[in-house]
Amino acid sequence: MAMLPIIWAPDPRLKVTSEPVGEVDAAIVKLIDDMLATMYAEPGIGLSAIQIGVPKRVVVVDVARKGEEPQPLALINPVITARSSDIAVFDEGCLSLPDHWAEVERPAEIDIRFLDRAGKQQSLHADDILSRCIQHEMDHLDGILFVDHLSAVRRGIILRKLTKQKKARLRENA
Repeated sequence: MAMLPIIWAPDPRLKVTSEPVGEVDAAIVKLIDDMLATMYAEPGIGLSAIQIGVPKRVVVVDVARKGEEPQPLALINPVITARSSDIAVFDEGCLSLPDHWAEVERPAEIDIRFLDRAGKQQSLHADDILSRCIQHEMDHLDGILFVDHLSAVRRGIILRKLTKQKKARLRENA
């Protein structure tokens, strides 16, 4: 398993709509394994393929708490089939927007359909943090960042700060 570099916003690659996976083959399974290794190393609870520069509809999540057994979940070509009318507000962050958090409203519960890493059709009901994480990562597949759910002013402030962080990081690595 390889640790892959995560793309930081603002970057036009994060605004790309990801393509469906045609077949779950060895390359997709390797991608999933590499994404999980990257997510755990950062550490995060979710990662979409586009965040590592691969425009495929693949998401990995693991919302197990510290001290709990890992519960990795790979979602290939995920589709939300139902959303609850109840709305939950939660402070979200993102590996592509490091050190930035904001409250985002999302449906409290969802039902999804997806292919697992074996290529089998699965369905899942998610609530709480799992629902939130899946919705956040699925947004990435359509080029949507959590800051896109914020006011233009708040989004602009965060993206300007990230631009400065990226420039400082490039100077450090030069």
